[in-house]
Amino acid sequence: MAHLSGHEPLSQNHDRWGRRFPWRVIGKGMGGVLRGGLAALFILHALAAQASIGGGQVLDAATAHPIAGAVVEGDGHAVRTDPEGMFTLPFPASRLNVRTPGYARVAMADGAADPIKTEIRLQAFVPKGLYLSVLGFRDPGLRRAALQLIDETELNALVIDVKGDRGRMLYASALPRASHEGMQKAFSRQEMAALLEDLRKRGIYTIARVVAFKDAPFALAHPELAVHNGRGGVWTDGEGQSWADPFRPEVHDHVIAVAEEAAGLGFDEIQFDYMRFPDATGLVFSKPSTEAGRVAAITSFLTEAKRRLTPYNVFVAADIFGYVLWNQNDTGIGQRLADLAPLLDYLSPMLYPSGFQYGIPGYRESMLHPYEIVNLSLRNAQMRTRLPAVRFRPWLQAFRDYAFDRRPFTADEIRAQIRAAEAFGSNGWMLWNPRNVYSDAGLRRDGRP
Repeated sequence: MAHLSGHEPLSQNHDRWGRRFPWRVIGKGMGGVLRGGLAALFILHALAAQASIGGGQVLDAATAHPIAGAVVEGDGHAVRTDPEGMFTLPFPASRLNVRTPGYARVAMADGAADPIKTEIRLQAFVPKGLYLSVLGFRDPGLRRAALQLIDETELNALVIDVKGDRGRMLYASALPRASHEGMQKAFSRQEMAALLEDLRKRGIYTIARVVAFKDAPFALAHPELAVHNGRGGVWTDGEGQSWADPFRPEVHDHVIAVAEEAAGLGFDEIQFDYMRFPDATGLVFSKPSTEAGRVAAITSFLTEAKRRLTPYNVFVAADIFGYVLWNQNDTGIGQRLADLAPLLDYLSPMLYPSGFQYGIPGYRESMLHPYEIVNLSLRNAQMRTRLPAVRFRPWLQAFRDYAFDRRPFTADEIRAQIRAAEAFGSNGWMLWNPRNVYSDAGLRRDGRP
């Protein structure tokens, strides 16, 4: 089990041992002196062990500046680097995993044997991605078109459905509760691992999108774990899809198990979507649907997901409603910004202008102001959370409007959103088109301005 803790300098360890075994004579006479001496010898032995454990320093590869707060995990134990980028582990580790937002993750073998020689340099990395659904990634034509666009433009990342909006799995999962719908077209786990390795060799950052609680196959197969309507039946939303109950620990366990399986195949990042309660009224859950209860359910899920995913050296992200960046409450779905911020490596708000029905302060007509919708929403979230900009990576609109006047989103609108995210300083951005059809509209060719 990975244990995440802060780095403790040697002097702190000395103080801790000193409190547990005080330097004093225990009892009277020679026996008391002997017992006190044994305590002192035990302390010296403990301090010597602390001084020789594995450790090192994490630096920025370009600047050689120390990186504070990076997660360093070795053989199941995780620590964070101190302000000087230093870390220590309680034992020499045979392998090291290192990651921190804004950088590519690193895996090393035999990396923590010598705290003097272990210097880990992380390369800054800014993902710029597009989305492919289960069917989109399985389709050779759509997958080939996406990869060609990545080859020809500034794009360098793929968000791939592992468990999609309808509960369908991308590959033949070994999990007993995973949906087997469409499995005859699914990749085997070995094929999926090989595909991910090929993407890695091409320099493509891979994000596994795991739809959490919207899962009709799971809900119908396990009605006792589903969201119910007022008549006692399994509830369906406007798309005819059923949901698993976000309050249920069994549901949490299943979703996290899907994420663990994906992480084990080689994805760089796990991104949870529909990590929320349904935005409907009159629903029946296993617990009363209060704001405090909803927020507790979502934070409990994320806390456990982060704990179980730590050994896999993957980043953890979640998609959140655009208005969550503005609302002080949980928007009725369990997503309260202040509670989400500490639990995620990346917050990925869906900043589609089509999704801002009421606009934002100062910009009522969202479709006329794609730059302001993206930039000001991110700045408002940063002001509220005090997180660095690198902890955000927004979803941007690359599809025709559905809420206002059905206008297409052309190169101008797409580029305006990208400029807004980059001016803010987010760790990249992602383009969403549910049809999985993209062009180079608004994108730089070959990374050039």
